[in-house]
Formats: sequence, structure tokens, C-alpha cells
Amino acid sequence: MLNLDINLPAMFDGVKLAAVATVLYVIVRCLNLNSTTAPPEVVHQVTALSRYLFKSCPLLTKEYIPPLLWGKSGHIQTALYGKMGRVNSPTLHGFRKFLTMPDGATATFDLFEALGDHSTGDDVTMVICPGIGNHSEQNYIRTFVDYCQRHGYRCAVLNHLGAPPNVELTSPRMFTYGCTWEYAAMVGHIKQAFPQTLLVVVGFSLGGNIACKFLGESPSNQDRVLCCVTVCQGYSALRAQETFLQWDQCRRLYNFVLADRMKKLILSHRSSLLGLKSSNIGDVELSKLYAATSLMQIDDSIMRKFHGHSSLKEYYEKESCLNYIHKVSVPLFLVNSSDDPLIHQSLLEIPRALAEKMPNVMFVLTQHGGHLGFFEGAMLLPQPLTWMDKAIVEYADALCRWEKNRPACRRSGRRDAGSCLQRTGVTVSEQKRANVTSDLHAVRGEKSVFL
Repeated sequence: MLNLDINLPAMFDGVKLAAVATVLYVIVRCLNLNSTTAPPEVVHQVTALSRYLFKSCPLLTKEYIPPLLWGKSGHIQTALYGKMGRVNSPTLHGFRKFLTMPDGATATFDLFEALGDHSTGDDVTMVICPGIGNHSEQNYIRTFVDYCQRHGYRCAVLNHLGAPPNVELTSPRMFTYGCTWEYAAMVGHIKQAFPQTLLVVVGFSLGGNIACKFLGESPSNQDRVLCCVTVCQGYSALRAQETFLQWDQCRRLYNFVLADRMKKLILSHRSSLLGLKSSNIGDVELSKLYAATSLMQIDDSIMRKFHGHSSLKEYYEKESCLNYIHKVSVPLFLVNSSDDPLIHQSLLEIPRALAEKMPNVMFVLTQHGGHLGFFEGAMLLPQPLTWMDKAIVEYADALCRWEKNRPACRRSGRRDAGSCLQRTGVTVSEQKRANVTSDLHAVRGEKSVFL
């Protein structure tokens, strides 16, 4: 009995040490503290343009270093982006534009003039498409726009149909995953209002899908476009939604949270969606909406019906940029993060295959950053500007200087991006485009479809 009493304190000390070790192990694993920092992986073909970009964009070869204590966790980066967007977001001063669409919808976008001259002396406009259900008042958009303005860019930010507070719907539909109508109207207005401006197309998350699809829908959509930048898009809507039903990396939980937000946004416009005569949304669809716990269920009951898609599969196939992105001939800068919990690793094979086949595409994959996070900082507090903000502007600046130094490739009444790339040693044949399309669909596991 005496020996038992003597051994108890030692046993309790061992339990305490084991508990502490377990907690520390969980913290290290959850925060991914044992992960090292590294420069982004860049997939590209060796061309005159890519060599120039590596010389002109230090962020392509420099380590991206997130905040030490939590920045290596994609979940925390994503959660902080979702909760606060950015730190100390500036107040923007611009003008809201209202555009009446052919079906009676009222598209809105906000225009912010540059706060100084661009380094090239040219008139350049960033045409920005935000993420799902976002608008120009989101903190991450405000931070990015302010940074662009200070570098001499005019900025036009699309407000997704139904997303801005206090703006009522005037037709029985909202924004969808790949509808480009409102974005096309904004770009058309900018081209008409500023005949000398060059365009930098920028899309975040869902906005990246819309931006790439818009450019690929018609060659004329690429007129006067210098380049296109997308960040954290998923490329294939069909495959993305399938992975969203998995518990790996807690995607099923993120799916539920995003579905809840979408549900609230749709219900805030319930009277418009139900009250207008041409609406094909009724009480049955709303009942399904109330019961929905995933984006896929919401898309099936509500979103696909805005454009009359007969099935969810048809909706995802026709609204995904995957069938259009191979038709984009302007420089494409596709950015993703390896630890983005919303984007499954299999989806990243799409931009990788694209960059390996098409000389106008550069795929940049960071080790950390989460979904639209990319925070930078020392130990705990993140900086107001993120790696993402700086990388986009650095790339756009480089493309502006590239075009400035090549008069034959500069803007005209109708800019021929294909001939521009050809003069700089970058050519994309129709056969190669067909091969790219075939490879992309092989990644997706479906037959090639040319639209």
C-alpha cells in the first residue's frame, strides 16, 4: 500500500506530461507550424513574356511568409478572410452606376478613379469581379481597390445581382455561378465611357470563373484587355460541388456555412423572386430552399432555374469556365493556394495542364494562403495589405510596361491579342487549343465539348 501511495504522484505527473504533449501536438498539427515557407510554384512555358515576368515580378521568386503563429493554417486564413476580410480597410469614394439589362434586371457597379498617374502614363482600368455574393463594400475589395488606385489604376467593381444591401431586384433572378451578363455590361460601359483605356480583368473565387468565361465566350470580349488575373477559383463547377460534399479538410462544413449565407441572401429578395410575373420560382422551390444544407441543393432548387437549365449537371457544365478558358489568348495569371480548404487538390490539375500547354498562361500555386487570405505579418497581427494584393498589382504593372515597350502590340480600336502574342514569340495554334481542351476534359473525366 505504501508503494502505491509513493507511485501515484509520479503517475499523475506522467499523465499531465502526456496531456500537455497531446495538446501541443494538436496545436502544431492544426496550425501547421512544422510547415516551411517557400516561393510559390510557378507552372509556365518558357517564352519571352515569362522570362520578362520573372525579372519584373519579385514575388514570383520570393518566399511568401505568412504570420508565424497562425498563417500556415489554411483554415485560419480562410476564417479570418471570411470574418473580417482585411485589417484597417480604407473608405473608398466612388460612384455607383446603374445599367438596365435586356430582361429588366438592374446591374450595378461602382467606379473609383485613380489617385494618381500610372507609371506608364497610360489609362488603365481594373475591371473586378468579386467572390460569391460579394460587392464593392467588402473589406478585401476595399483594400485591393485602394491599393490599385494609389498605383494609378481606375477600378470598376461589379456588384453581384442581389448582393448589395438596399438594392432591390427588378427581375426574377440573381447572380449565378457563371452568368456573365452583368459583367459584360460593366465592361462594355467602361469601354464606351473611356475609349482610350486598357483593361486588366480581375476575378476572385467565383468571380474568377465569370471573368475567364466572359473572355472565352467571344474574341471581341478580349479587345483592349491587357491580361486576366484570377485568384482561388475552382475552374470546374461540377467537380467542385462533388468535392464540397466530402468531409476532407472540412469542406462539408464550409459547404453548409456558404449555403446558409446564400439561403439568407435569396430569402432577403423573396418578394421580388415570387412577385414578378415572369418568375419561375414558386412556393415549392422555396420549401426546398428552407430545407437545403448544401450549395448543390440550393443550385438545384433555385439557381439553375434563373436561366432555365433542365438539370444541375447542365447548369454546372454550361456555367463553368472550363469550356471557355482555352479560348482566352490574352495573358492569364491563375493564382491558387495549396492549403485552400474550399478547393480540392484535383481541381488544381486543370490550371496546371493549361499552363503546361498554353504559352499565355502562368499558374501560380502558393504553399499557404487559404481561400482569399494570403495574409502577411510577423508573429500574430497581419498587415493590411496581403501577398495577393501586391502580386496582382505587380503582375499588372509588368504587363503594362511590356505592352508599352511593344508599339505593335499596343491598343487600337480593336486589340488583336493573338497577333500581339505572336510578335513576342508566343503563338497558340488552333490544333494546340484543341489539344488543351482535350487534356482539360481528360482531367475532368469527361468528353471534349466545343461551345
